[in-house]
Order: sequence, then structure tokens, then C-alpha cells
Amino acid sequence: MPCLLPRAPRNRVGSSTIASSRAALAATTFAITLLSGCAVYHAKPLPSSDSLLTQAALARVQIDPAEMPLPELAAHRFDPSDGFDMEDVAILAVANNPDLRLARDDLGIAQAQAFSAGLLPDPQVSVSSDYPGAAGFSRAFSYGLSMDVMAIVTRSANKKSADATVSKTDLGLLWQEWQVVAQARQLFVKARFQNDVLPLLAQQAELAQTRYVRTAHAASEHNVTADTTTAALTAWQDARKQYADIQHAREQTHHDLNALVGLAPEVDLPLVGAAAVEPLDASTLDAAVAALPQRRPDLIALQAGYEAQEQKYRAAILNQFPSLSVGFTRQRDTSEIYTSGFAINLTLPVFNRNRGNIAIEQATRQRLADEYQDRLNTAYADIAHLRADNALAGQQLAQDEAALPALNEAAARAHDAYAAHNIVLGQYVDAQSAALARQVDAAMAREALAEQRISLQALLGSAIPDPYADAPAAHDNTNGSTHASSDAATNAPANR
Repeated sequence: MPCLLPRAPRNRVGSSTIASSRAALAATTFAITLLSGCAVYHAKPLPSSDSLLTQAALARVQIDPAEMPLPELAAHRFDPSDGFDMEDVAILAVANNPDLRLARDDLGIAQAQAFSAGLLPDPQVSVSSDYPGAAGFSRAFSYGLSMDVMAIVTRSANKKSADATVSKTDLGLLWQEWQVVAQARQLFVKARFQNDVLPLLAQQAELAQTRYVRTAHAASEHNVTADTTTAALTAWQDARKQYADIQHAREQTHHDLNALVGLAPEVDLPLVGAAAVEPLDASTLDAAVAALPQRRPDLIALQAGYEAQEQKYRAAILNQFPSLSVGFTRQRDTSEIYTSGFAINLTLPVFNRNRGNIAIEQATRQRLADEYQDRLNTAYADIAHLRADNALAGQQLAQDEAALPALNEAAARAHDAYAAHNIVLGQYVDAQSAALARQVDAAMAREALAEQRISLQALLGSAIPDPYADAPAAHDNTNGSTHASSDAATNAPANR
């Protein structure tokens, strides 16, 4: 009698194979559906040349002032067709500064991290299959679906921490924009001062040279002593060195300004605008200092960073509880017995209990609190120092400007007297040099006063006016006023 194998087992194996094929097809379809929404890699090669603005490209630059970080810049129409005033230079710096471009990239990274922190964890699927080694048995399988419960529990704290980090990064970017605006304004002031002073120093060097040439000629004829010639030569060399120093300083300023606003080295910005520093109202400054913690972007950024750390500390506290993962299973053994159940993976909090991370986050929170206090103390001290310096620079400027009319009048009388041959060359040169020297001193005091005002602006934002009150009026004001009382720091994240 032939040995016949039961037909049913073979049919059962075949049915299992068909079911397996259908499951594989369904899994493949599901995988294709998921992959259709996946990101696709695209290569991005590095640039092969510089991207600095040339003179021709600069003429085509268009900037929307509404995106500027300070109200007076947002209210200023960017139109450099008739030259760059101080606000035009500041707007161009904010729009094209290389460091700000990197800071904006960092903000994009922080926003992507916040997006990642808000995503729910993906469920985990486990699949296993066992094939019997003997005939007459079915394929065994086990399917499981599980989810990390603790990832859901800590999601809220992690999302709040990431959002606070975005706010901190955004406010840090705003603070950096304030600093770039201040640097652009200071370089504008410095360039204008150097452009104004160079002709005065050239005239002074020319007078000193004329005196030396005449004195050397007189010495060759034994009409003056050698020490007189030496004194004239020394004065000429000093004047020539002072002129050369300002030339070098102007070249450095040109380089720094072009680097700040992203211009090619050969581009020379035509600077225009007023040069008279307007007085600063003490009550306006006092009100700005009182509101310092609510308007300084770096201080608000530190507050956001502290809030982010609070949430990290809270997440560390939550993570001291047992790590829990819950799942469901569906199984079949080789004898075709089906079972359903669940699985729980639990970490026993016996030794670690996340105490190390809790201690780290708590100590980090204390450091951020101390850092905020130190920054606040430094801000108040810096403002007090700049106010004192501003008062001294104002006094010096007032003294120089008060002495100028008399010296200019004496220089004019000396010019007429020398033309009439009533005085000698030395008297004429002394009178002209004294007037020129005091004009240079007044220009230096004016520059120092303007730069100190800009430094105060960098610490206080738009709460105090520009040093040159009519500088924004060089072009049409599209919004009517600068709204200097606006809280630019608080509103900046919403505007980006």
C-alpha cells in the first residue's frame, strides 16, 4: 500500500504561502505609499567665485525697509541714487552682511529642530516568521506593534524647549542685527570724519612745507640759524605724518565698511548726509534705561534661553520615571494555534533614575540665571560709562566750536596782512595752522560724540534718536515717523 501524505497539510502550506505573498504585496504597497512623501536628495555644489556686490550690481540692489530690525530703518526709503546716507548704509549692511547671513542660517536650523521636536514618535512594527523543518506543520509567525510611551509624555516639554530655543536664536539674530547697524553707522561717521579732515590736514602739511622750504632757503643764505630750520623741518614731517596716518585710516575704514556690507574691494560708496550731532534728551535716555530688560534683544534672548532650559529640566524630571513601551502582538505557532497579546517593556528605576541628567540640567539652569544677571549688570554699567563719556565729548566739542570763530578771524586777518606784506611767513603759517588744528579738533570731538551716541543706540535700540537728526530726512519718509517708542525686540520674531 503506497504511503500517501495527507493532502490537507500541503494545501495548508500553499494557503500560507499565498497569504504570505499577499501580506508582502500589502507591505510593499504601504512602503511605496510612505516613500512617496519622503524627501529626495539633491546635490548642491559649492560656489566657484565670490558673491561680493560690484559697483554695477550695487546700482540694481533693491531692499524692502519693512524687513529692517529698527523702526527708523523700516520708515526710511532705501534710494541710494543720490548717495548713501547713514541709514542707507545701515540698511545695506543688514541686508547683505555675511555674518548675518550665517546667523539666519542658524535660525533656520533651530526652526527645523523645533519642527523635529514636535513630531510624534513613529510606531515600531516587529515581524518574525518560523518555517518548520518537518512536513505536516504550518509556518509560524509573529506580528507586533508598539509605541514608546515616554516619548509622548516628554514631547510637550521638548517642544516647548525647542520653541524657546527658536525664540532665543531669533532674538540673538535681532541683537546681532542691532550690532551690525551700529557698526555700519560708526563706520559711516568715521568715513565722513576722515573725508572732512583730510583736506584740512593736506592744507596744514602744505603750509608746513612752505615754511620749511622758505626757512631752508634763508638758512642757505645765513639769514636764520640751523635750529630754526630744524624746527621747521620737524613741523613739516609731523604734519605730513598726520596726513599719511589719516590716509591709512581712511583706507582701513573703506575696507571695513565694504566687508561689513558685502561689497567688492574696488567699490567706493558715495556718502552723503548731515554731520551736526543733535543733543540728547536726558529724560528719553532715562526711560530707555528703565525699559532695558523688556527691549534689549540679547536680554530677551537670554530669558528665552532660560525658559528653554526650564523645559529641559522639566523633561529630565519626567524621565526619572520608568521608561515605558507598550505594544500589541498577534502570533501563530506551527500547529496553527493563534494567539493575541500585548507586550510591555519597562525600565526599572533602581540605580540610574536619570539623576545624573537632572543634576546637569539643574546646574545649567543656575548658570543661565547667573549669565542673565551678569549681562544685565554689564548693560547698566556700559550705559552709565557711555553717558559720562558723552557728556565729556559734548563739553570738548562746545569748547572747540567756541574757540573757532576767533581763530578763523585771526587766520583771515593774517592772510590779509601777509598779502599786504605786513607780517612774515612764520606769523601767517602759525595763524593758519592754529585755525586748522582747532577745526580738526572740533571734527574729532564731533566724531567721538556721534560714535558714543551710536554706541548708546546699540545698547538701547531705537529708544533714542540718531546722532544726525536730519539724516533720515535725506530721502522721502514713506511712513511719516520712525515710531521710536515701538518695541522692536519683542515684535521681531513675528516679523521674520
